[in-house]
Amino acid sequence: MTSLPEESPSLIGEDDREAAVRRLREAYAEGLIAHEVLDGHLHRVLSARTQSELASVVVSLPAEQPGSTATIAAAGGRIKRHGAWRVPRVLKVESAYGRVRLDLSRAVIEHPVVDIELRLGTGGAGITVPRDAVVDVEGLSTGWKDLRYKVPRRSRPGGPTIRISGAMGYGRLKIRHARR
Repeated sequence: MTSLPEESPSLIGEDDREAAVRRLREAYAEGLIAHEVLDGHLHRVLSARTQSELASVVVSLPAEQPGSTATIAAAGGRIKRHGAWRVPRVLKVESAYGRVRLDLSRAVIEHPVVDIELRLGTGGAGITVPRDAVVDVEGLSTGWKDLRYKVPRRSRPGGPTIRISGAMGYGRLKIRHARR
């Protein structure tokens, strides 16, 4: 009589690992964990091989809030948001052809850090951020044209951090701070 094979632990994929890293970074950005804790947890996530090893790292983090991620997508045409609209924690913007205009100057921003992930083919994008916002564009790659962003001379502390990442093909991204 042969014995049944033991169930092998379920291995993790890169998507699982990236989601865990994102949750750790969000917890750190929101002040829920210290820098030393972030370093230790990141090491454990990056060296994890199974779901149980990964789960043991993120189990102490607060659960993700539903509705904290939104996607705006269009094959062509314009994507435009302005006025008093609610900005999610993570905003994904996808457009194959067309222009994107996001005005955050009068938007309701409830999170200290907002991630905007751009996936744009052709067509430009313009983002207006609040006067006191800090803008981080380190995660953005542009294909054809360069980014246009001028850091303001005087900035007031206490504003949200807007992290812009993703990839742009043939358009230009213009970022400006609101005047009022």
